[in-house]
Amino acid sequence: MPLYLEIIICVSLLIGGAFLLVGSYGLIRLPDIYMRLHSPTKASTLGITGVLLASMVFQSHLKGFLSIQELLITLFLLITAPVAANMIAKTALHQRTKPLDKTKNQELIETARDREVPKPPQD
Repeated sequence: MPLYLEIIICVSLLIGGAFLLVGSYGLIRLPDIYMRLHSPTKASTLGITGVLLASMVFQSHLKGFLSIQELLITLFLLITAPVAANMIAKTALHQRTKPLDKTKNQELIETARDREVPKPPQD
């Protein structure tokens, strides 16, 4: 394997691993569910993207053609992580999970919880 590919793979793995470490640390250290939503959806998604990018480069070199399985997995994760975080936040809102006192913009929680569903236009 050429040296430049090894460097690309190593750098991608290191960056991805660093993001995964920060995301895992944030998941442990952040105090309430509203704050904890940020680390798995942002840092961990970037970390998995870095690891899968390294895997894609490695597999493409071994096979001799572009490996798109890792690209499809990355695309799936980039689409589903924000949707999952949104569902978790909505569940926390409707279960009336209490945020910490130091959580900012707490007045928006009641506004988001009590808003009405928009009605479809009448013909």
